[in-house]
Amino acid sequence: MEIENHIFKNLQFLKSPNFNDRPNQEEIRLIIIHSISLPPKKYGKKYVEDFFLNKLAISEDKYFEEIKDLKVSSHLYIKRDGEAMQFVPLNKRAWHAGESSYNGVEDCNNYSIGIELEGSDDDSYSDEQYRVLIDVTNEIMNKYPSIKKDSILGHSDVSPGRKSDPGNRFDWNRFLGAL
Repeated sequence: MEIENHIFKNLQFLKSPNFNDRPNQEEIRLIIIHSISLPPKKYGKKYVEDFFLNKLAISEDKYFEEIKDLKVSSHLYIKRDGEAMQFVPLNKRAWHAGESSYNGVEDCNNYSIGIELEGSDDDSYSDEQYRVLIDVTNEIMNKYPSIKKDSILGHSDVSPGRKSDPGNRFDWNRFLGAL
């Protein structure tokens, strides 16, 4: 894995319109791990990619009606088979954490990188996902030295009570131990 100009050279880049500049060139110092599946607990479709690109076909599932007006993105998305793609350059502000705070500093989107894993709170993640997650995280930490192991958190850590991902099935020891 290699990052050039804030984009992973060996990942597909699908430019989401859902991003903006970080305020005052805010230093990137946090990684937030998320989980997502669309519709919930359904895997293997392209709905997440379409959602991040504002191209979700609302008529294809009743659940999509609930999220049709949301504008969200993540820097990276790792599918269950290990395929990974990037939606927002790492130096830009993706819209992944929403209402959030870390160490008393609000709006984690301003200073974090968001990584979405295809999954849900109730399902284990695949070996392929861990392998790719470890690889991309190591490269991010090399490129952005302010990010340390203790500043890699779950969405639930920065939005407690509001979010629960990546869930109890995410193996933090396996992940952090391999970095």
